[in-house]
Amino acid sequence: MKTQRSVLDTSHFMFDFGQPEIDVENHPMTLLLEEFEDSYMKTPVMGDIRQGVIVDKRSGEWLVDIGFKSEGIVSGRDLDRLGDEFNGLRVGDEVPVYVMREDKDGNLMLSISKAKAEEDWIQAEKLLENQETEEGMISGYNRGGVIIKIGQVRGFVPASQLSSESQSMQRTDIDPEERWSKLVGTSLRFKVIDMDRRRNRLILSERLAMREWRQAQKEKLLDSLKEGGSAEGVVSSLADFGAFVNLGGADGLIHLSELSWGRVNHPSEVIQIGQKVKVQILSVDLDRKRIGLSLRRMQPEPWETVAEKYEVGQVVRGTITKLVNFGAFARLDDDAVEGLIHISELADRRITHPREVVAEGDEFDLRIIRIDIDRRRMGLSLKQALPEPEENEFDWEIVPLNENAGAASEAENGTAAMAEMDETAVPEFA
Repeated sequence: MKTQRSVLDTSHFMFDFGQPEIDVENHPMTLLLEEFEDSYMKTPVMGDIRQGVIVDKRSGEWLVDIGFKSEGIVSGRDLDRLGDEFNGLRVGDEVPVYVMREDKDGNLMLSISKAKAEEDWIQAEKLLENQETEEGMISGYNRGGVIIKIGQVRGFVPASQLSSESQSMQRTDIDPEERWSKLVGTSLRFKVIDMDRRRNRLILSERLAMREWRQAQKEKLLDSLKEGGSAEGVVSSLADFGAFVNLGGADGLIHLSELSWGRVNHPSEVIQIGQKVKVQILSVDLDRKRIGLSLRRMQPEPWETVAEKYEVGQVVRGTITKLVNFGAFARLDDDAVEGLIHISELADRRITHPREVVAEGDEFDLRIIRIDIDRRRMGLSLKQALPEPEENEFDWEIVPLNENAGAASEAENGTAAMAEMDETAVPEFA
């Protein structure tokens, strides 16, 4: 009777056919395959970017070895596109090349400029993906903005994407086509905001890059600035209430009252946009990210030298700065010291308001009548500085002859009357 066989289990059998173990790594077929793969990989394909070695620099062309059966040729026209960037290369130096085609003579044509452009497009793509900030030099311009080269790739910064500092440098006194000419040769920070490689389109923004850069710089400045310390900056803008100063990426405010020791109606009276200034740090608000500055505190306080320069009774030249009901304020020439001319010291006659005698901007000689160093006050007088009128020794005028005779007759009659009164007027004695 036949029994049913189970599935054969060969795990306990050992087979030995007497054949040697095969060395796969050194097998002829493996080596042949590797040679084929190496040959296939070394065969240049149009569009490849290879690393080559310069073997000869002929007039109008370079020979570059990329590991192919023959050297490739970089034309003189392609070398001209590179500018001065590769002038320092010598025979034996490595250089990236772009495989273009074979010419009719079988020469492999290569391009260094295209290889660099491909690398630059890859770099621009990374900048767009990572939103990193880069710095570049402005190489050209047109009516709509400026041009920055990222290697061999031309990027365009529209006027709307330029920072306020760059826009303030545009020229409005010439042809609009030339308005950005002043920016050529300057460097600026930028971010890639749009690109289309097929259309050779690369759009950059300085405005976004500067916004992020200022924010980062502001964080650093806020940590480093100390109240009471000093810093240098450039006036970036003016407002009715004060001036903003760029301290290196972050703006601080000089309030109108901190611009000068004297009275200031508008910041333009003291400083201008673009002016370099040294300021004192008044306050640093980390929560609100605000910096308070002072320009006047970097200068000597005028009242410290008042005692040396002025004394009571001295006549000085002053300019009327403000009128109030009780008098007028005047600033002494070439100084920030102001004094008060009380309404009673404006004129010899009675007046109801200072405007009856003076107006803002008027200049007068004034006499100092009071100095209070501790309270920072000075009393001035206009009427006491006025020249005294000349007094005539005799007040007389020529009288006609006929009137003179009449006057003499009257005088004689008067004398007689006085004599008669003297005779009759006898004093009484007790």
